[in-house]
Amino acid sequence: MNATSNETTNFSNIIKKSVLENFASDISIAKILIMLAIAFVIGLFIYLLYKRVFSGVLYSKSFNVSLIGMTMITAVVIIAINSNLVLSLGMVGALSIVRFRTPIKDPTDLIFLFWAAVAGIVTGAGFYTLAAIGSVVVGLILFFFIKKASVDTPYLLVVHCQDEQSEQAVRTRIAEAVKRYNLKQKTVSNGNIELTVEVRLKDAEGEFVNKLSGLPGVHNAVLISYSGDYVS
Repeated sequence: MNATSNETTNFSNIIKKSVLENFASDISIAKILIMLAIAFVIGLFIYLLYKRVFSGVLYSKSFNVSLIGMTMITAVVIIAINSNLVLSLGMVGALSIVRFRTPIKDPTDLIFLFWAAVAGIVTGAGFYTLAAIGSVVVGLILFFFIKKASVDTPYLLVVHCQDEQSEQAVRTRIAEAVKRYNLKQKTVSNGNIELTVEVRLKDAEGEFVNKLSGLPGVHNAVLISYSGDYVS
């Protein structure tokens, strides 16, 4: 009975000691400034990388700036959680009822948002080396894959032709003039065949479209630049 009581007391003492060691009543201003400075540098790195690799239609500077803010704000929250046990419990309850309803259209934007939040958490927890090295590695990987994927600008070619003979002529011309192509959609109606083709061009866009439009039986040809995502 006494042995069990002593084990329980020792376990309770270990828990209390751990809590007291990990949660201080205050944190030095120097440490706060260092954490915020590191969070700002990492957030700035994320900001510059997002601006460099962005390949969408409309670049949003406010969204990009929010990545810096998210990194620093998250770091501040983690600093507060690490410095006070009662405050940390209160923040967990308060943040659990917050709902963010900003729509994210591009999955790449979601990656950058999550990256900024995680970088702030790691920095606020004091793992500066992990935050720095992790951000550099993630940044290099994203830069490599995103920029490599956008070396050849993809285009959607929409062609309206009269019959199968003109369609075959269009396909032959496309095969000769582009690096590679992929038929995305074909719609056949009375007296009209519509082709939607993803192409990677060799020559100038205007000359390519003009030559297609001049083929016999071709009503019109439209070339559209897009990000590489297509839903039929």
